[in-house]
Amino acid sequence: MNAAATTSSFPSLPIDKNLPEAERLRLAADVSAQHFEHLLGFLSYLDSNSTAMVRRAWQFADQAHRNQWRSSGDPYITHPIAVAGICANWKLDAQALSAALLHDAMEDCGITKDDLRQQFDETVAELVDGLTKLDKLHFNSREETQAESFRKMLLAMAKDVRVILIKLADRTHNMRTMGDMPRSKWGRISSETLEIFAPIAHRLGLNQSYRELQDLAFRHLHPWRYETLEKAIAKSRTRRNDLVQRVHNEVEATFKRVGLPARLAGRENTLFVLYQKMQRNHLSFAQVTDIYGFRIILPTTTDCYTALGVLHQLYKPVPGRFKDHIAIAKTNGYQSLHTTLVGPSGVNIEFQLRTESMHIVAEAGVAAHWLYQSEGRQQEALNTKWLQSLLDIQTETRDASEFWDNVKVDLFPDSIYVFTPKSKVFSMPQGATAIDFAYAIHSNVGHHACGAVINGEVASLRTVLKSGDVVAITLDENAAPNAMWLNFAKTGRARSKIRNHLKTVAQTESAALGEQLLTQALREEGIADLPSDEEAQDALWQTILKPGQTQTELLSDIGLGRQVATLVAQQITAYLQHQGQRPDALLLTQQRFTQGNRPQRSVILDSQNRTATHYAPCCTPVPGDAVIGYLGHGDGLHIHRSDCPEAQRLLERQPERHIAVEWGEDIYNEHLYNANITLAVQNGRGVLARIAQVLADTDVDIRRVDIEDESAMQTTVLRFTIAVHDQLQLESALRALRRNAAVLSCSRVLAP
Repeated sequence: MNAAATTSSFPSLPIDKNLPEAERLRLAADVSAQHFEHLLGFLSYLDSNSTAMVRRAWQFADQAHRNQWRSSGDPYITHPIAVAGICANWKLDAQALSAALLHDAMEDCGITKDDLRQQFDETVAELVDGLTKLDKLHFNSREETQAESFRKMLLAMAKDVRVILIKLADRTHNMRTMGDMPRSKWGRISSETLEIFAPIAHRLGLNQSYRELQDLAFRHLHPWRYETLEKAIAKSRTRRNDLVQRVHNEVEATFKRVGLPARLAGRENTLFVLYQKMQRNHLSFAQVTDIYGFRIILPTTTDCYTALGVLHQLYKPVPGRFKDHIAIAKTNGYQSLHTTLVGPSGVNIEFQLRTESMHIVAEAGVAAHWLYQSEGRQQEALNTKWLQSLLDIQTETRDASEFWDNVKVDLFPDSIYVFTPKSKVFSMPQGATAIDFAYAIHSNVGHHACGAVINGEVASLRTVLKSGDVVAITLDENAAPNAMWLNFAKTGRARSKIRNHLKTVAQTESAALGEQLLTQALREEGIADLPSDEEAQDALWQTILKPGQTQTELLSDIGLGRQVATLVAQQITAYLQHQGQRPDALLLTQQRFTQGNRPQRSVILDSQNRTATHYAPCCTPVPGDAVIGYLGHGDGLHIHRSDCPEAQRLLERQPERHIAVEWGEDIYNEHLYNANITLAVQNGRGVLARIAQVLADTDVDIRRVDIEDESAMQTTVLRFTIAVHDQLQLESALRALRRNAAVLSCSRVLAP
């Protein structure tokens, strides 16, 4: 039984809208009863109590949708019944079927969740509520809203996969009946189906639904192309019928001769798959050779491999067209042997070999769980790690756009398979790198990865993996994620883990910076210390903090410049004064005297606040330079040279964001800082190499080189961005360059 057979047999019985309302409603009730009786024919796998529950759900929905009509003129209730029919094909339980019948009741009929809870049970109410939220989503909205829609839908699916199964059934029936909708809606709904719902069906292993949704979307997106290709296939089918029948007979006879009990069925690629192949490879229809194929169902896994050998003796295999998805199953649980053979007349024919249980999983994917249960057989849960990973990513990624960025790579996978040194298999999306593999093993492996060994050779974390690679990750307990990893991390898991780590570190460091700024601002208000009593401190912070905000978040906001420390300090001072605590007059006098009547906050630049501190590219300050700080709007502290024109402009406009800064002791020799230099040199062979050697001898890294195109002149100008530890190393490099005979002059660039 297939889904199309289950639901397409529901007759379309439009009712004339010009009939009297009473007559129209009577006919609608008859149509509803006919459709439900037809549905009952597919519910033999349910017990009597479950069937009674489904009947109550139909009666409730029938009453709720009374006097509602579809675009075709059919009573609206025929749609929920058809959706339940598709779900019955997957043998979903009574709760899911009831939710399918009721899925539009809350949205369109004013039924509440409590009503459903009282009439049925908590599970049915939750399923319908989840479906109602999905129905409210509009995917043609602005990007941010669209991303939020994806997030809600995927999370609902992760919590109970039946939600998305019912939603896919709903979308399938709507696509089948789209001809009754206005053509203006075809493009949007079909694109949405092709880009969102079909990939989700594929990711869950619902290959039959995946193929049908693709074809229906293609049909309504490109009607002319669909019709043209359909006619071409029909002609080809007529021409090649004898050839296909010959292959069928030869294979069947061969299996019978060797004693292999096999069930052989012909299969034809869908129109959308053929269209994609033609587009991707720039082929005409006549050039597409593997239109037809065969699916062979065998009793055991061993029989599958035996049958493969028999086929390869009967016809020659096409090199590179064999895939073993039994030994290494796809991420959605799919298992089969695939081989393409050169049949009679040189026509390529694909064969898929699998057992009966593999066939059920291949067609129904995650829905096979209910199919197995219905047959009274035990089955291990399908590989639904992807669904669980959605919840993991959600806990680390609250931003909807970022959430969607993280999962969309995993939603459209073209999988590769790589191995650990102990032969454990990991499925990764095409283009995955060694850092993705590290995070696939464990978060801590990813966080402390410093390199990889691929097939016995040392490789970087950015190395793109290939199927069959044996990968070992090199660890260093001092290693930590950095933002550059996001440029080559491909999987949603890796990207969300990296981002979450960076955010955690950034929040910690910005909170530490914010605490420094707030402490100094409080001293300027004459407050040396906050109340030592824990209860008094809690009362203070409850007054200052916004609803839902934590103390760490407030300090982080101050460190990032989202809130001004002076204003927060004034709030705290006002609260303390109200509680009877007065500012310390001596401290207040000292602060004003020390700063020349100008409040000034001093921050020490050290290795503890690097994430919250940014060194301005306009003047490239290095340790040893006279510097000033500017507290940005939400992005932390910006460090400029004191003589930087850009800094002066910023501080003239917003002097309250001026922060006095000084270099800490541990900042020297701890990190490298960019500096820009310019050189006038004599043109000649090998000059650039000699300059690079001088810089290397002074232990300076070259980050960037720009050369003016003055090849016809005797001199030219070179501009370098170099990395140094401090001002002393920079001056040493400049002195060494000036001593070189090819250098006419050199200097540091201090302003843009």
